[in-house]
Amino acid sequence: MATRKKKEDVEVEAEEKKAPKKTAAKKPAAKKAAAKKKTATKAKAKKAKGELASVEVSAEEEEEATPRGKGPHFLVVVESPAKAKTIKKYLGSGYTVKASVGHIKDLPKSKIGVDVEHDFQPEYSVIKGKEKVLNELKKVAKNVDRVFLATDPDREGEAIAWHIFEELGHKDAQRVLFNEITKKAIQEAIAHPRQLNQESYDSQQTRRILDRLVGYQISPLLWKKIRRGLSAGRVQSVAVRLICEREAEIKAFLPQEYWTVDALLEGPSGPPPFKSKLSKVDGKKADLKDRATSEGLVAELQAADYVVSKVDRRERRRNAPAPFITSKLQQESANRLGFTAKKTMTLAQRLYEGVMLGEEGQTALITYMRTDSTRLSDDAVKQVREFIGTQYGGEFLPEEALVYRSKKSAQDAHEAIRPVSLEYPPERVRPFFEQIGEQDMYRLYELIWNRFVACQMKPAVYDQTSADITAGRATFRASGSTLKFAGYLKVYGAGLTPEEEAEKEKAKAAGEDGAEAEDGTGELPLLNEGDKVRLQKLLPEQHFTQPPPRFSEATLVKELEEQGIGRPSTYAAILSTIQDKKYVEKLEGRFRPTDLGGMTNEMLVKHFPKEMDVAFTANLEEKLDQISEGGANWKTVLHDFYGPFKETLEKAEAEMRDVKREEIKTDIACEKCGNPLVIKFGKMGHFLACSNYPDCKNTKDFKRDAEGKIVIVEEETTDEKCENCGKPMVIKRGRFGRFMACSGYPECKTSKPISIGVNCPDCKQGYLTERRSGRGKIFFGCNRYPDCKFAAWDRPLAETCPHCQSPYLLQKFSKRDGAYIACPNKECDYRRELQQPGEVGAPSAA
Repeated sequence: MATRKKKEDVEVEAEEKKAPKKTAAKKPAAKKAAAKKKTATKAKAKKAKGELASVEVSAEEEEEATPRGKGPHFLVVVESPAKAKTIKKYLGSGYTVKASVGHIKDLPKSKIGVDVEHDFQPEYSVIKGKEKVLNELKKVAKNVDRVFLATDPDREGEAIAWHIFEELGHKDAQRVLFNEITKKAIQEAIAHPRQLNQESYDSQQTRRILDRLVGYQISPLLWKKIRRGLSAGRVQSVAVRLICEREAEIKAFLPQEYWTVDALLEGPSGPPPFKSKLSKVDGKKADLKDRATSEGLVAELQAADYVVSKVDRRERRRNAPAPFITSKLQQESANRLGFTAKKTMTLAQRLYEGVMLGEEGQTALITYMRTDSTRLSDDAVKQVREFIGTQYGGEFLPEEALVYRSKKSAQDAHEAIRPVSLEYPPERVRPFFEQIGEQDMYRLYELIWNRFVACQMKPAVYDQTSADITAGRATFRASGSTLKFAGYLKVYGAGLTPEEEAEKEKAKAAGEDGAEAEDGTGELPLLNEGDKVRLQKLLPEQHFTQPPPRFSEATLVKELEEQGIGRPSTYAAILSTIQDKKYVEKLEGRFRPTDLGGMTNEMLVKHFPKEMDVAFTANLEEKLDQISEGGANWKTVLHDFYGPFKETLEKAEAEMRDVKREEIKTDIACEKCGNPLVIKFGKMGHFLACSNYPDCKNTKDFKRDAEGKIVIVEEETTDEKCENCGKPMVIKRGRFGRFMACSGYPECKTSKPISIGVNCPDCKQGYLTERRSGRGKIFFGCNRYPDCKFAAWDRPLAETCPHCQSPYLLQKFSKRDGAYIACPNKECDYRRELQQPGEVGAPSAA
């Protein structure tokens, strides 16, 4: 209340300065008296009926309209200050809306905080820094008739509500839930409160205790055996395991040679030619393993007659995707917008809590963004069907509303993610996003809007033609398709969803008939069975099988979801944590384990095989669901877990390798003192060090060849001399990437960043260098930082833009187009492909 009163005092003071004193004294007083009288009358009438205070009075009248002690007054507690501001707009007089700013209590950081000897009794304490927030809530709660706990409608929100309830100790505290922050939803929730849900709280509390038992007992072991600062998590460690196992698959992969043959053919009506693919030889699937077989077949087919043996014409329908659930939003946002899961959820949270829309004030734009259900409310479906009919026409509207099934494991607590109202189409709200510089938030809102509208539209329809062409003992297949009816693509675009991509790859890998035909685009010439076509050219091409791809943010989220690891609301935190802890790094949008991540994973999988097992982790998630549904006892789940875990922990402590102090001897002699070098493990991973340390501090980087033999990575030398001692400068790597250092180290400790050959376009004095962010991501900045703060995520090139004369260009990369070069000036459209693989910044073949 202090903040609100202070704001009001400032406003009154400002008005008094503007207006004459007499007017300022009389007019506000008259208004206040009238407001008091009017509100007091309403409050008495309401109290007599036993109803809640009216929510129709404006927020501006609140302080004077409902004085303390007159009429019922209510406290509404939410998590976010932004949400509090939006909700206050809909409740008005008689309601004070306060934010807890997330959790107010948690297990202590200084100790495990769980009494395992007494049924895992948790020891909660007020979070440091939250005392002021809690005291303010207690102060307001003393003077209200009822407390409404309106924290987020999920298990974590339920836990926050319980902790607030316990701390406030108010005799009349009730829980309210709403999936969207609209006037109707808020007032409906306030009118129908419920009691706190013990099962949901127990489920969240069990998750917290499990994570604490694992984290606070395995992490110290890692500190002791590998390196200080490491952490282990019940879910995050399994995510690292998935990345490490994928990397092992890639390293163990042996590429196999295979050949394809395409035929460029001309139909009966003449040009233009069309392309067909070799599909069968001797009635079996084409399988050309080497050049000799391929060239022999090509020679044989040069003289063959090419005849159309079969033509298949049909309509192909592509159904609209379901509305977004949390995991699918993260995947599509990564694929279409290039956002990380963390960025997606941060922006979605703000869209849910409310955005300033001019005179309308803080307005919530989407429903709750943590959900695993594709269910939509009847009102929402009715509105969107009316919108589709008006905006796109009746031909795009199915006869009946489309209903999508949620997965069996879905909790189905909330609707799918959708716009709260169709009164706010993207084009209407775009100027407000531009005013606050939130273009990315707008793009995410547009994606959610388009997906929601598309999910209730008719399928896209293609005219698909496939033709089998016989040539001797070979059969070629030509396919083409044209879009006949856009359907939902009118709104959502032609890109494949992650599910469609997966199905397509699965069909191709299985060699299913028609899988290749899906790739056909454009039209084929008119072909009929028996038509002869003329061969223009045969196009044999050598290929090699590829290893499974490394995980991107989208594919890792998909894998976690499919394996049942964690919950959608936890994915963003998992991906952030494993990068922050340096277990994995992201290069060109793909996760790779670091040396530290590989070592930690090896130790955990070896000594905690059950706890790090994917199926075991997924099974625990199912048990947490059972607790929330009243089907399992939370203490029983913890007892079942902790007994075997404690035994495993004791065994691991005795048997785990002490990597921290481990020195693996080699037969390589130190060139400085002649003693043997040993392999040690440090912050940057494995390295070679002199066994005569600390008398000799010689160290070397190394790698292993195909046979596992140690190969020393020699320091890169430069022509530059040290400005202090005159010795040659060499290239070294450190925590934030490569840098130049004096070869006379440790006697001379001179170092400097490496130039990428581009002068700084901002300060014109420094040069640009390659650096790494705290999370390991490469970026390019000025060597004069912090005096000059120029930075770019894409590699700058020392080229002038031929269109706008920008002093530099950028080497960029996208999943759709690969590597290309573009102008950094947003108003300039200059762009070109890489001329050759060796061009600066081009990705290597590896």
